[in-house]
Amino acid sequence: MDSSDIALLKTFTHYFLHFVFPVFIALIFYREHWKKVYLILLATMLVDLDHLFADPIFDPGRASVGFHFLHSYYAIAVYFLMLFFRGNIRIIGIGLLFHMLTDLQDFYLWQH
Repeated sequence: MDSSDIALLKTFTHYFLHFVFPVFIALIFYREHWKKVYLILLATMLVDLDHLFADPIFDPGRASVGFHFLHSYYAIAVYFLMLFFRGNIRIIGIGLLFHMLTDLQDFYLWQH
């Protein structure tokens, strides 16, 4: 596999985990309200707005987690605490933590 194939697979995996995999989370854990839960999980991607405060906005050689303020380890601790609440707060916490895991795998598990 050459570097362009790896880059394409990395991009596909990243967006699959951000947009498609949350459907499975919603269907498995919140079957009765899966559409609402899926939309909430998608809305947690607004956490990426903190990229707008970085220069450059996107740097493929930079890990998002630990760099951007909404991707900081302090923020991740808050997202983890959200799991102990009920309802939408828990769903938001799940979405934010899954987002952080997606960003972590995107940087650390692929050649960059």
